[in-house]
Amino acid sequence: MIKEIDAHDLQARINEGDDFLLLDIRSAGEIAQGVLPDAEHLPMHLIPLKISDLPKDKAIILYCHSGARSYHACAYLAQQGFQNAINLRGGILGWARSGFQLAARLAS
Repeated sequence: MIKEIDAHDLQARINEGDDFLLLDIRSAGEIAQGVLPDAEHLPMHLIPLKISDLPKDKAIILYCHSGARSYHACAYLAQQGFQNAINLRGGILGWARSGFQLAARLAS
């Protein structure tokens, strides 16, 4: 079973200062349209190559455009032993529809 979070719960975690990694797994062209605040970019196709860089000791919240690709990425991470992968249900579309702000660029 894939863990999921919605935009309101994610915003609450951000407001509370929770320690988690927020990963935007969209393509470079997609991120040019805006990102979630404090997100890091890791295109979905690079996850297998960068999996050893991902933390196993804190939550990893993944998102894409609609939540479908990030759901599959969470399933992949779960198969690799990650118990802490969480999908943002609705993706960045759901975030924007909920009225939350987008950042112009990724955290550096």
